[in-house]
Amino acid sequence: MSQRIVITGVGLTSPIGNDLPTLRQNLLDGTGGVGVMTPRYMEEWPAGICDFPVNRHQSKKDARRGTRAGQIAIYCGREALANAGLDLESLDRSRVGVFVGTTEHGNVETENEVANIKEYGYDVKYWSHHHNPRSIANNPAGELCLNAKITGPHCCVGAACAAGNYGIIYGAQQLILGEVDLAIGGGVSEAIHTFGIFASFLAQNALAPVNGDAKKASRPFDTTRHGIVIAEGGCLYTLERLEDAKQRGATILAELLGWAVNTDATDFVLPNPERQAQAMALALDRAGLKPDDIDIISAHATSTPEGDPKEIEAIRAVFGSDSRVYVNAAKGYYGHAMGAAGALELAGNLPSFDDGFVHPSINIDSLDSACAMPGLVVNQAAKADRPVRRILNNSFGMLGINAVTIVGKYEE
Repeated sequence: MSQRIVITGVGLTSPIGNDLPTLRQNLLDGTGGVGVMTPRYMEEWPAGICDFPVNRHQSKKDARRGTRAGQIAIYCGREALANAGLDLESLDRSRVGVFVGTTEHGNVETENEVANIKEYGYDVKYWSHHHNPRSIANNPAGELCLNAKITGPHCCVGAACAAGNYGIIYGAQQLILGEVDLAIGGGVSEAIHTFGIFASFLAQNALAPVNGDAKKASRPFDTTRHGIVIAEGGCLYTLERLEDAKQRGATILAELLGWAVNTDATDFVLPNPERQAQAMALALDRAGLKPDDIDIISAHATSTPEGDPKEIEAIRAVFGSDSRVYVNAAKGYYGHAMGAAGALELAGNLPSFDDGFVHPSINIDSLDSACAMPGLVVNQAAKADRPVRRILNNSFGMLGINAVTIVGKYEE
């Protein structure tokens, strides 16, 4: 890349923590946070549910007027700015951009309105006049801009479950192009509030049941994995050009070394390991790295029978079946946070640059041999046998979209 892009702040909410230190400790301890909920028209299902202080950064009135995804974006964006030591009052808000990855936005709002007017004989005069701004595709990013009075560009990047990574990539690209001087990028999800996602995954036979203990419902790489646990959440980063971050004396959490986005073009739902491997290889090439230069691979690992072994097949194709690269996955802790997944999963691994530990994949009682890798970290955190300097983060989504980011420990 012609310009170096760095991460200077992170704000997040997840079912296992509302800040990076808490998230990280739970990941190292193997403490999951999947609960249960009853979606509209359905029975009880496991779900990853967030509990964050909604009104820390917005009024009760604004929270009611907006959306759950907007609440998450506002919380994460404001927390990222604070974590980066950035004061909006001292910034040129017209040079700040907001780029939020999303998967399902708009479903929740429409489902709620249809359910509401059903109680009134489907009389549309009871349809909320807030529906349009709530359901438009740019809502979460737009709500954050409205809240923070950011007047630069904003958009939501619709990229299925690769959206969290793509939001980071898009923000970096805007910095390189000179469109903004500060980018807020990542992803958010309000997925658990739409019954349609639950119903559709159930119809695909890809939804994990409670089976006694909801915390163990999401089981990436395990032989008994049943499918996805749907979660809400969010993670947004402040991204800056290196020279700008250094000039203001910012603490640099990581450097964005490379990325790649491609498309399977083979199936609506089923993954294509050849294209996934191509995305990883392209990201490595753009970063000027070799497979041996990567210390941790953060796997997408949805806990589905098809998805997990296909991803491991792709990893083996790039890194070799005997590679000692550490591999972990976070979805066993809190489920699949859809548009937020990639950004959250990257955040959980960033502290490895400093503490040297690799958090495990949990709920693996019987490892599927098709998912085995020498460096897969199972159930207990591992102390890396070398300094952790580079992390590759995978995110893959429906309609065959693949997004890979590579971040490194900042070095002069």
